[in-house]
Amino acid sequence: MNARISRRSYWLKTLHQWHWMSAALSLAGLIVFAATGITLNNAAWIEASPTVESRSATLPDDLRSTLVDMADKAATVALPREAERWLDNEFNIRVRGRPAEFSADEVYVGLPEPGADAWLAISLPDGHVEYERNARGWVAYFNDLHKGRNTGAAWSWFIDIFAAACLMFAVTGLFLMTMHATNRRATWPLTGLGVLIPLVLMLLWVH
Repeated sequence: MNARISRRSYWLKTLHQWHWMSAALSLAGLIVFAATGITLNNAAWIEASPTVESRSATLPDDLRSTLVDMADKAATVALPREAERWLDNEFNIRVRGRPAEFSADEVYVGLPEPGADAWLAISLPDGHVEYERNARGWVAYFNDLHKGRNTGAAWSWFIDIFAAACLMFAVTGLFLMTMHATNRRATWPLTGLGVLIPLVLMLLWVH
């Protein structure tokens, strides 16, 4: 009997420890993802105020010559570091090795980011650079974070780690419910209801 009580006490302590640690790790992410779940599901109710920014400049001749030489060799490749640095400084952007599409007389670089779409085009004959950015606001920014749209590798890793923490939170919560269920009669009816409601919705009304 004492061994059983001791074993139960050990697992309760261990599960509580993992439960609160995973809760702490996933708390901020859960708030953001839950809030953006609402904004995504009700996008038609939220007014967007997009802003368009357009700028232009002229690429230095040495960089233009380099791009002209590259246009004969590749259709899609990253820009040279020197050209990236010049564009970053000139337009206050981060090209960061993004693929550039070369054609006979133009280089096009797509620069999508969370909450905004942007691009730049370089005219090879004269070096004229056109840059445009269409920002859709903070709601769109957080919605794109929710979807992992145009967010890069670091955010992708965060989503995976956050998802693992959420799984740990849910699984340890399930085991804790199991251990306390005898003293809480509503445990399994509520848990079953939480499973039944989305299942019925999926089967009958999702199409």
